[in-house]
Amino acid sequence: MTCQHLMTRLICWLLVSVAAFIATVSVASAERRVALVLGNAAYHHTPRLLNPVRDAESIANKLRELDFEVIVGLDLATSETEARIAQFAKQVRGADIALFYYAGHALQLSGENYLIPVNAELKDDTSLDFEAVQLDFILRQMSRETGARLVFLDASLANPLADRLSQAGGNSALGLAEVEAPAGGRGTLIASASGPNQVVEEIVGDHSPFSGALLAAIGTANMSIADAVRKAATDVEAATGGKQKPLVVSSLDGDVVLRAVDLKAPLILGEEAPAPPAAAQPPAQAPPQDQAALEALRAKIPDLATDSAIFFDIPVQFGDPAIDGKSFAMLIQGKPRFSPVEGLDKKVWDNHCSACHQWTKERLCEQAKTYVAADTSVLRLEHPLGTRFKVALGRWAKNDCQ
Repeated sequence: MTCQHLMTRLICWLLVSVAAFIATVSVASAERRVALVLGNAAYHHTPRLLNPVRDAESIANKLRELDFEVIVGLDLATSETEARIAQFAKQVRGADIALFYYAGHALQLSGENYLIPVNAELKDDTSLDFEAVQLDFILRQMSRETGARLVFLDASLANPLADRLSQAGGNSALGLAEVEAPAGGRGTLIASASGPNQVVEEIVGDHSPFSGALLAAIGTANMSIADAVRKAATDVEAATGGKQKPLVVSSLDGDVVLRAVDLKAPLILGEEAPAPPAAAQPPAQAPPQDQAALEALRAKIPDLATDSAIFFDIPVQFGDPAIDGKSFAMLIQGKPRFSPVEGLDKKVWDNHCSACHQWTKERLCEQAKTYVAADTSVLRLEHPLGTRFKVALGRWAKNDCQ
């Protein structure tokens, strides 16, 4: 068989593999997910908040990456908020996962929670009915003919409008009252930036502690959303020295995973290329082409600049000037060199690696073991720290992750 014929066959098999991969992705994405994301910062009658709009934009981008249909509302007045909720109510019917995220001011009155649009003045308790939006109203909309429901509330800041309402005899209270999960579907997860009746201070930064932790946690490969959000809550409490303790309540029926990844799936490049049709089978004396393709792929794995054993805390000569002379312990505390996803907002990915991936020595070891079980998997996706970083991880795993 000529080289030209061999190349033609390999190309055909690769196309079949790509088609199969696309079909797999289509099946995985068949689950319908709809989200409403609201963020209010530019209030007309109280000082502007710093984080909510930025937080909401980043959460919306994250959810789009996770195959959500996202309805976004930023700095909306009451009528605009109601219009977004109406759109959400129509679009969310029949969704497998319904999600609501809110960042901004809120208050409670007689045990009911209200979200505050930017135009609200709240001179008395009557104005609350016309200027604010009752949280339960939104929860009802996302509970019609839906599966799992996810609710995230970053709305525990001290609120001058609540003080004004109280002074007018409205008897409002700071913070949110306990939120009751609607019945039905596959259950509900509710996560709030703090516990009932508690308020927190706004911290200047790229994101609020709660929303920042959510961004780092949700979408973690093969982690249930309940576990991811509990991890985020723990991170918030640690980052604030225990001053802020998010509340997470879940009645979800089974695990809800927003990003399922099959670590044993064949590579697109033909790690296990399917056999060609019977009529096009190569002669019996020809070598197996899937093995040839695999060996060709292995030839592309870059070598390290050292043959020594790799250790977690000892600097490594990777053969890549950007990371040479640094240990794993150092690198996972640094930042990625580029976005892991094309077009991703820099504010989302330009963070310390340990914040993005919740990397610890133990978690990194689990990842490293996958590169031992299937060495060519280091080529599966371009890594923000480079392919040689993954090659070194595989060698480290062979050394029992010492």
